[in-house]
Amino acid sequence: MTGKCPVGALWCLPQVTPLQTQTLDRIDALQNFYLQTKSVSEDFEEKRELDFESCSGKCYCDQTHASFVLEGGSQYHQRGCLSIVSTLLTPGDEYMPEKPSPQADEHAEAVYQQALKFLERGRGHGIEGRKAAYRLLDQAAQAGHTDSLKLMGYAHLFGDRARWSIDEAKKIFEELAESGSPDAQLGLAFMHATGLGVSKSNQAKALVYYMFSALGGNPLAQMAMGYRYYAGIAVPQNCENALSYYEKAADKVAEGFKFSTGLAIQRIRLTDEMEPSSTNAVTTPMDQNLIEYYRFLAEKGDVSAQVGLGQLYLTGGRGVEQNFELANKYFSSAAEAGHAGAFAFLGKMYLDGTHVTPQDNTTAFNFFLRSADKGNHNGQAGLGVMYMQGRGVRRDYEKAYRLFSLAAEQGWVDAQLYLGDMFFNGLGVKKDFKAALKYYQMATQNGHVLASYNLARMHSSGIGVLRSCTTAVEFYKNVAERGRWSEKLMEAYTSYKEGRRDEAAIKYLFLAELGYEPAQTNIAYILDRGEADSLFPSSKENVLERAIVQWQRAANQEYPLARIKLGDYHYYGWGTPADYEQAAQHYKLAVERHATAQAMFNLGLMHEQGLGITRDLHLAKRFYDMAAEQSSDAAVPVALALAKLAILFLLERINKNPVIQLLEQYLGPNWDMFAMAICAGIPLILFARSLARFSYGIQV
Repeated sequence: MTGKCPVGALWCLPQVTPLQTQTLDRIDALQNFYLQTKSVSEDFEEKRELDFESCSGKCYCDQTHASFVLEGGSQYHQRGCLSIVSTLLTPGDEYMPEKPSPQADEHAEAVYQQALKFLERGRGHGIEGRKAAYRLLDQAAQAGHTDSLKLMGYAHLFGDRARWSIDEAKKIFEELAESGSPDAQLGLAFMHATGLGVSKSNQAKALVYYMFSALGGNPLAQMAMGYRYYAGIAVPQNCENALSYYEKAADKVAEGFKFSTGLAIQRIRLTDEMEPSSTNAVTTPMDQNLIEYYRFLAEKGDVSAQVGLGQLYLTGGRGVEQNFELANKYFSSAAEAGHAGAFAFLGKMYLDGTHVTPQDNTTAFNFFLRSADKGNHNGQAGLGVMYMQGRGVRRDYEKAYRLFSLAAEQGWVDAQLYLGDMFFNGLGVKKDFKAALKYYQMATQNGHVLASYNLARMHSSGIGVLRSCTTAVEFYKNVAERGRWSEKLMEAYTSYKEGRRDEAAIKYLFLAELGYEPAQTNIAYILDRGEADSLFPSSKENVLERAIVQWQRAANQEYPLARIKLGDYHYYGWGTPADYEQAAQHYKLAVERHATAQAMFNLGLMHEQGLGITRDLHLAKRFYDMAAEQSSDAAVPVALALAKLAILFLLERINKNPVIQLLEQYLGPNWDMFAMAICAGIPLILFARSLARFSYGIQV
């Protein structure tokens, strides 16, 4: 029987023994060449159509973008290469499988797999589970297991429930990098870029390591390279190069997208909590007492509380760990009470499949049907997906379109996405790129990551819209930053709140290198407050120099407070020579782009005093008034500033009085000094006269 290579396989290899390393090295080189060559995609489509039986040995899997070989045979034909790799990749999908070490035995591999189970999301193992996982990883690493060794390297770098040692991490990365590990190259790139673990920062070395890691397929290195070309950091700004790198990283995110069980991503800025001038709403973890209250309501049979908790545990977020068992428990309780939304969420869990709800199309269909019968938009969208993709039912685009339309009318984001897909691909409807664009934009505005991905594809290729490299990069960047690795943002926040400031700082710094604006803002904030002394033991001035770099990068990504901070640094001379003109320029940008009250107030002050810009009391008053209108928090400082300004206006009016001008003409510019002396002398004369009278009265 003749079959095909699994979807995602690049090519087949003959049976290879562990000693045939030259063949694997040659394939590694071909892999890197493939990643650099855009036109190879057509050849790739031809290569993966090889007869599966002819692949007698092994199937080389492109989806990992690394030197990872799957043991060949028709056993993989039904599931496909991608699904196999997704189960073998290390947690977070940011790491690539390492070349197996001849020292490692089957026991080390078994220990490694057990560790991964503790780290698997959705199982609710918590902190103790992570500690157990790293104990097992350390055990496997000592036995020569390379994947375990790599994970321990990153654990040492980040302090993830392991001994925090940057030097130990560097040693591991250097050892693995010698064998071409893209993940180890990423770690070394980060160290050279930031100066951690090395004598001093070296951007040239960092760029080389980032590039090799990116070409090896590491999505985080691809993000780092994309961001460097996007922002022009240590390389000339180049949109097309940024697009190429970000597209690869975004592809990785889109491939791993789940209909229901994706992880909620939170972008918490420390400045939103600490700085009163922050303009963004605070998204903080949910208070534990509030969670306990909802649990109490759920146990009492409150259906709304049950569904709310189910959603919270299904996706995680707000400081709550993803836990499929609890999600299933609460949804099932609500479903017993006939809640339409609970039926839909259970349908999603069975459609995707979890360790609690094994993938079952029939069960998913029944749950979606019960939900849709009650008019629930989530259930309608779920049924639509099954009919559109033919999952457990006969494919029926007409039914799918009707169901998606009903759900989209109620504003359901999944339905908007799939309507866009139907119009884009002409599934049951006439191809209409404008309609597809409309639905993708609607879904993107509601935060759907795949809609952003599809918009990026349209803008990068010019399908349905004018081609725009910049717009495509922005969409791809947004998608790439929604990968599962972004959970490190929440890990860093938790570390900060628990007082482990250095661990938080290094995680934020790592994500800042990848282009995450909240991470850039947070590491700048930590450095600004001097809260990472052991990580950066240098002088305060050097720390502020690091901080201003991060404020600049965050400001370039249009975060208002970062722009104001840049103005402050130039105004006071923190980490850079004082420059009032530069300060005023940053404040102006904050006003023009973000209408920030604090920047308006600062410009008013600078116009009042003539610092870096022309002294103009009328412009000063205008900016003070704008600040008061923009923010109620500015009312008190603006009132005080206006009171002072009123005095200055009065003095200015006095100076323009004709009498005053006449006195200046005849008595000189210092006439007021004589007037003050006379005014001061008159009370003394009167006092002396009174004293003389008093003395005379006593004598009489």
